[in-house]
Amino acid sequence: MKQILPALSFITILFFSGMGLSFAAEEHGNQALKHAQLASQHGKKGHADVLTGHAESALEHAKASKKVHIDAAAHMGEAITHLNAAIEHGKMGHADVATKHTKEALVHIKAGNKIMLH
Repeated sequence: MKQILPALSFITILFFSGMGLSFAAEEHGNQALKHAQLASQHGKKGHADVLTGHAESALEHAKASKKVHIDAAAHMGEAITHLNAAIEHGKMGHADVATKHTKEALVHIKAGNKIMLH
């Protein structure tokens, strides 16, 4: 009995820590999606500076999601590539090009988030 209790405690901790990681990945994925959508909306209006700010926030969340959820890492990696390009072009005032990269990032963020939900 003394050996079973520590084993059960260990298994319980592993189970709930795994749930926490999954929740963290989903939350980061949702935040990446939200900020990428806002970046795209502002880019369509020609607001390169606002687009850049939201793309930077989306980038941080996409990076965090990629670290936590290995199955979605490929899509988040592609999203990160496009968010970096969006930020680069946004800083140069190229709202149109930055918006195209933001839209492509959205495709990959959505795909990554879909994987996390399954």
